[in-house]
Amino acid sequence: MDLFSLQGDASVRSARPDSFEPDAMSLQEALREIRHPLYLQKKDGALVPHLGDAAGLASFAGYAPACLPENLGDPSFCRELGIRYPYLGGSMAKGISSAAMAEELGRAGMLGFFGAAGLPIAKVAETADRLKASLGDIPYGFNLIHSPHEPELEKELAELYIRKGVRIIEASAFLGLTLPLVRYRLHGISRAADGSIVTPNRIVAKVSREELAAKFFAPAPEKLLRALVENGSITPEQAELAAHVPLAQDVTAEADSGGHTDNRPAMALFPTILSLAARLERQYGYDCRLRVGLGGGISTPASCAAAFAMGAAYVMTGSVNQACVESGTSDTVRALLAGTRQADVTMAPAADMFEMGVTVQVLKRGTMFPMRAAKLYEIYRAYGSIDEIPAAEREKLEKTMFLAPLEDIWRGTRDYFLKRDPSQVERSERDPKHKMALVFRWYLGMGAHWAKDGVENRKMDYQVWCGPAMGAFNEWAAGTFLETPAERRIVTVALNILHGAAHLTRANFLRAQGIDLRQEEIAPQPLDIAQIKEYLC
Repeated sequence: MDLFSLQGDASVRSARPDSFEPDAMSLQEALREIRHPLYLQKKDGALVPHLGDAAGLASFAGYAPACLPENLGDPSFCRELGIRYPYLGGSMAKGISSAAMAEELGRAGMLGFFGAAGLPIAKVAETADRLKASLGDIPYGFNLIHSPHEPELEKELAELYIRKGVRIIEASAFLGLTLPLVRYRLHGISRAADGSIVTPNRIVAKVSREELAAKFFAPAPEKLLRALVENGSITPEQAELAAHVPLAQDVTAEADSGGHTDNRPAMALFPTILSLAARLERQYGYDCRLRVGLGGGISTPASCAAAFAMGAAYVMTGSVNQACVESGTSDTVRALLAGTRQADVTMAPAADMFEMGVTVQVLKRGTMFPMRAAKLYEIYRAYGSIDEIPAAEREKLEKTMFLAPLEDIWRGTRDYFLKRDPSQVERSERDPKHKMALVFRWYLGMGAHWAKDGVENRKMDYQVWCGPAMGAFNEWAAGTFLETPAERRIVTVALNILHGAAHLTRANFLRAQGIDLRQEEIAPQPLDIAQIKEYLC
């Protein structure tokens, strides 16, 4: 039996008592019992928790209602997506957000995105078939990352998702709206018998700037609608319907996350995007609600509770999931992540947007990748071609980073792009600086592969996408069973974060009534999966 099915199971729900003896538990233990109202009585100068109803209590000094994790976010979000908990596992490229993670989260009543970016189309197609077979009607999603240098790849992925019946995608790293993205969203749009507009495909957009959020919250641009009508992707009638629905009903405000990020503070970013959503919902007169979730920095009960307190419809986790046993990375990386502190991350050039100077947040502890990648960008800016690089500098690159002559690296890179995107080779033959960029991008891209595959002799070149949330989780898990990488399972971590958030929300009800609470009295501690099931069901 999975957690998603436990909600209506009476035999499981009766596993814990409905009434509790006063004086038999601490306040911390009482806060954990999130299904039961909590009353505080004064007794001999102390506050004594009482769980259950208020019958028989002459008076009480404080009250906290029951607080179920499934009620923390926007109930319409869970209802429309068909999930129990307002909790999404965000996508991490190259399958680090694995099919196993999507399966485990889905069966537990959450939603996981498979990290399709950087993988061969055949592998993405294979995974789509796997998830459809293993999960059936249980929701799951795939990532569509913006590919400014490979637009055909973005188009091919969008078409694959349409063919395979993938109904939810996470759109990430977009600088603007693209035709494949709009094509995916509007495929199958129609008007139901009751007059409502049906859009089978859903986009959850991940953004860190309000101007981009505004584009996703708006209807598809008329220019792109005309292009889709002209190429036969949609009919004129469907284009007319598209003017009445947002491109993305759900937008994740991405704060200080791993990978592509603008390092925005969540406390400033989220309220701004939330206010924008309310304004645009009124402006466009939608029949649906525009919703905002929060990602980037979510890895502990406290950060999760804070997100929901600000009004998040859902939360999205990332870095903390990479450290779980189901992730598609190596045990070596999991061990590195388990020892990470908040200051052990930095920014480095991005492989997919190298020429544009775009950076990603990565782990710096235990690897020289950030420093070496920054050096490559410095050389790229300084010279017009590989041949212009001074001999001593070039020799150093070949001996320390590439471990081969640059011309050998180019031959392999050229063969790769002849199969994947021949236009890149054609451009490099006209533009030697582009050739240099492709060679340097080889190192950046391989850094992620070496890390994912655990290549031991390349440990100093590992590219590990990671945000400060990883350090926050490690601090919270220190001294508990979750300190050990082998114990970090995706559902155990997720439910601890959600249950702990509900626990803290109850504590904050008490604080709002003027009750003085010490941290050691209220701090949620990691619980094993058996305990979590008892408290949640």
